[in-house]
Amino acid sequence: MEVKLWNDKREREMYENFAELYAIIKATEKLEKAYVRDIISSSEYETECQKLIAHFKTLASTLKDTVPSIERFADTYKMDCPAAINRLVTSGVPATVEHRAAAAASSTTSAAIVAECVQNFITAMDSLKLNMVAVDQVHPLLSDLSASLNKLAILPPDFEGKTKMKEWIARLSKMGAADELTEQQARQLHFDLESSYNSFMAALPNAGT
Repeated sequence: MEVKLWNDKREREMYENFAELYAIIKATEKLEKAYVRDIISSSEYETECQKLIAHFKTLASTLKDTVPSIERFADTYKMDCPAAINRLVTSGVPATVEHRAAAAASSTTSAAIVAECVQNFITAMDSLKLNMVAVDQVHPLLSDLSASLNKLAILPPDFEGKTKMKEWIARLSKMGAADELTEQQARQLHFDLESSYNSFMAALPNAGT
């Protein structure tokens, strides 16, 4: 005896959509695992993943009233597909696109921090040349420089510029705000800044290219 899952055309369509949603989630889970295991190339993965995401978005929009939560749908039908849920629901783009976006963001962020470091080096050196040697003038400049150097991940913790700025900041902190660097101290600080700046430029990737 044949058992009908639906009573009318509308119910039939709903169950067909459920079956299609189930298939998309399962297919995405298999695709994610294949990509992680290097079974398929990045370009093949991206093409197929974009198709599945597009189908999913269309179907999820159609089913938004009957399936308000995709996670609950997966639980109801005992689907163990965490990678698919992450890709379809949380991310919404192929992993390859995510990786490219992250690399671009990292590159952009690093470039901005490098520019900030260079600006802070030049400002500090120029200030000393203009005889701005009071503690309350020098300390903020070195603090800004130290903070920007610490934000740049490519520099090791023992980088010359970091250690020298830390030493100078500690020295200035023991002095009064109105105190001034002696001519010898100012000369030494300028020398340390110039030396650190040269080391900084040499440490950058593609330096000199």
